[in-house]
Amino acid sequence: MLDYFAGSGTTGHAVINLNREDGGRRRFILVEMADYFDTVLLPRMKKVTFTPEWKNGKPKRQVTAEEAGRGPRLIKVVRLESYEDALNNIAFDDASGQRAMQFEDYLLQYMLRWETRSSDTLLNVDKLARPFAYQLHIHRDGETRAQAVDIPETFNYLLGLHVKTRRVYDDNGRRYLVYRGMVDNRQVVVIWRETESWEQADYERDRQFVAENKLAEGADELYVNGDSLIPGARALEGLFKVRMFAEVEG
Repeated sequence: MLDYFAGSGTTGHAVINLNREDGGRRRFILVEMADYFDTVLLPRMKKVTFTPEWKNGKPKRQVTAEEAGRGPRLIKVVRLESYEDALNNIAFDDASGQRAMQFEDYLLQYMLRWETRSSDTLLNVDKLARPFAYQLHIHRDGETRAQAVDIPETFNYLLGLHVKTRRVYDDNGRRYLVYRGMVDNRQVVVIWRETESWEQADYERDRQFVAENKLAEGADELYVNGDSLIPGARALEGLFKVRMFAEVEG
């Protein structure tokens, strides 16, 4: 079910109740804007996911084992970057580049493409060496603050990856985030790790860890952030950038 004007979340609530009644596997996408999403819609979805019956803001009873088995396992929240947030994160390569904001049409597009190519909002590929720390300046509640953004999930969407598994591995303090899924009929694996300040020995250790844990096993296509010595791996930055600015078809 897709509800472009989700309001208080009645569509999502109804889908969850139907699944609990007949064991169906229906899914829903709810779209809403502004503070109403956080103050009304999202709290309602959290409540009905926890248990089907509430009164005066408190659960009337615990969910039964059967209801829990038929209830939602995961509700994913996706926030789109606003036009204002994109402007807030534009950074020019030099002071003279700020003249771009005074022009229109072709010249503006040209200058925004080249003078601001390292802006975080346009994907600063150098910062993908620390993908779990990527931040944008987001304006909320009357103030602008740095906020982490989910770069790996963004890449999944752009790639069209139908995710089957998402797993985190630890190599003595090094975090690996590994997605496995399908694109068309191809098995795809995407591996994220922090590579800032890595040297030759680090890349060799990386290759060994991936091999020992079979992180790339069975992959028709393998993507990693940054450089690697992993056999068959492709750096994802170039594709990421291309997909971000590709024209929308349809």
